[in-house]
Amino acid sequence: MICDCSAPPVKVIQDKRLAQPLSLCGSTLRAPHGCHAQYMANMGSIASLVMSMTINGDDDDTGSDPQQKGRKLWGLVVCHHTSPRFVPFPLRYACEFLLQVFGIQLNKEVELAAQAKEKHILRTQTLLCDMLLRDAPIGIFTQAPNVMDLVKCEGAALFYRNQFWLLKMTPTEAQIRNIVTWLQECHDSTTGLSTDSLMEAG
Repeated sequence: MICDCSAPPVKVIQDKRLAQPLSLCGSTLRAPHGCHAQYMANMGSIASLVMSMTINGDDDDTGSDPQQKGRKLWGLVVCHHTSPRFVPFPLRYACEFLLQVFGIQLNKEVELAAQAKEKHILRTQTLLCDMLLRDAPIGIFTQAPNVMDLVKCEGAALFYRNQFWLLKMTPTEAQIRNIVTWLQECHDSTTGLSTDSLMEAG
C-alpha cells in the first residue's frame, strides 16, 4: 500500500550488528522505489493498493518465502487514487478475503484445465502407440493424430529406412541426415536425447 507517493521517505535505522539489511517485504510502511513513484506520478496517481493473486504451483517457483511455499504468482489486483489515501486495515482485510475466495475458484479452474490437458495427452499417446503396434512408425506422421499432437513443437522429422517424413518447420533433409550421423556417433548408447540447443549439445 502506498498512501502518498510524493511523501518524503524516512530512512530505516537498523542495529549495526545485524548481518543483513532488514527486510521490509511484508511491511505496508515501506516507501516506494524512486522509479515506481515517478511512474505513478506520470499516471497522475498518488496512492495505490496492490494485492497479489497466487495459485497452487511447484515449490521451485516460490523462491525463499516459506509463507508462499507451494504457491506461484498468477496476477495482481492494483487500485489507484488521484489523491493521498489511507486504506484502513479492516477494508484491506476484506479485500484480501475476497481475493482468497476468488483464488479458491481460480485454483479449481486451473486444476480442471490441467486434468483435461493430461487426459488429452494420455488419449493421444494411446492412439499413437496403437499406430506403432499396427503399422510402421510412419503412421505417427501420416495419420491423425500425429506426433505433433503429443509433443508441443513447431516441427517434427522421422528418418526411417533411409526415407524422410517431415511435418511443418524442420531442418532440410541434408541437415537431418547430419543430425542422424551425429546421434549415431556421439549418442548411440542412449535411448533418447533432449536439448534446447544442438550446438551446445555438441
